[in-house]
Amino acid sequence: QVQLVESGGGLVQTGGSLRLSCVASGRTFSNYAMGWFRQAPGKEREFVAAISWSGGSTRYADFVKGRFTISRDNAKNTIYLQMNSLNPEDTAVYYCATTTYPRTWPTSSNDYGYWGQGTQVTVSS
Repeated sequence: QVQLVESGGGLVQTGGSLRLSCVASGRTFSNYAMGWFRQAPGKEREFVAAISWSGGSTRYADFVKGRFTISRDNAKNTIYLQMNSLNPEDTAVYYCATTTYPRTWPTSSNDYGYWGQGTQVTVSS
């Protein structure tokens, strides 16, 4: 079955950086778009960034543009989220997800059928 395992979360000060990783297994990684989402306490889950199956296309939420970068290494079945200039509003559990169907480029989180367990990111002021 499909498994996604995130790592790299932690505690960082305002202005600091973190790099999240997500390793996927269970199917041909390079056929599927991947995304990062986050959920802060008391708030709904929100989209952060996505990358197409080839890595040729990316998409970002407005609130992370210029600060976060999503990338993937298909040889390692891994995606990354480089997060710079972090602020307390970025505090959340960050989830890696992958699309249900191959070679699709969805705009809705409903089309992401597999999710990791999440990794906590805490930014102190």
